[in-house]
Amino acid sequence: SNRAVSEWGEVFGDAVVATAILDRLLHHSHVITIRGDSYRLRAKRKAGLIKPDSIHHDEQVVRG
Repeated sequence: SNRAVSEWGEVFGDAVVATAILDRLLHHSHVITIRGDSYRLRAKRKAGLIKPDSIHHDEQVVRG
């Protein structure tokens, strides 16, 4: 997900539902947090489609 685990309550509109979903997804999983820009974001900046440092989000990958 491109959203932090702490933001999932907002995504689902209910913190209890988000907690239940995360509990089932993360059971026996490894969470790897990737910091920095994606290749797509770098390419957009290089092409001048967006301003440098106008967007900076942490990306998260959840692998089971």
